[in-house]
Amino acid sequence: MDIGTGKDLADYHLHGVDIPYHLIDIHDAGYEYNVYQFQNDFIRAFNDIVGRGRQPILCGGTGMYIEAVVKGYQLADAPIDPEFRQRMEAYTDEELTARLASLIKLHNHTDTETRDRLLRALEIQEYHLQHPDEYPHMPDMEHLIIGVRYPREKVIERIGIRLRQRLEEGMVEEVQRLLDSGVPAERLLRYGLEYKHITRYLCNECSYEEMYENLYTDIRRFSKRQMTWFRRMERQGIPIHWIDGTQPMEAKVEDVKTLFRG
Repeated sequence: MDIGTGKDLADYHLHGVDIPYHLIDIHDAGYEYNVYQFQNDFIRAFNDIVGRGRQPILCGGTGMYIEAVVKGYQLADAPIDPEFRQRMEAYTDEELTARLASLIKLHNHTDTETRDRLLRALEIQEYHLQHPDEYPHMPDMEHLIIGVRYPREKVIERIGIRLRQRLEEGMVEEVQRLLDSGVPAERLLRYGLEYKHITRYLCNECSYEEMYENLYTDIRRFSKRQMTWFRRMERQGIPIHWIDGTQPMEAKVEDVKTLFRG
């Protein structure tokens, strides 16, 4: 799952310099990862890097994973509970959503996209109530959060260029290889965005043109949700230092250096 997840591995080998990275290729394709596991993996990587006297940099995609570190989400490793799930069968999706909303703030719709996700989110929260001590201990750290911001029209342009580039690099063929290797289509559909739409195309549920347009639309919507998340973080008192993405690279680098020196 290289192209569809945007690993951009070539960026870690620039100008003859190898840049060390962590938490890439740590599970097999199709594995269901979650924020709790990320917190634990982050802690191990963080302690390793700091222990060698180096500066950790968390480069994120989703705001939730960044916020899970910055705010130290209190999460536990909740096991599957068949009895709980059987009891929940009597409730509608609307009732389950209301129950989940009474336990946590629903900042995004991913936990309520499907009944399986909804049940899992409830299962985790119910487990937290019964096992309040089973949380990862986030290490003490100071945060300097840096974001790169472009005008909206530039964001849309860059999304289109990047999408076409990844399709030309073989993103459709990558998804086909995953299906051929035994990763269920249902699992890929749950990943959303690239894997969802390309899987639908490969399963003959839409044309290539429909796949492209729907994917292009969903990525644009996703980018807007990302910025909404980051604005919410700022309203909650988490400062983000924004760099003007339209500047030449040299200017952006100098801005980052100034922030680190400050």
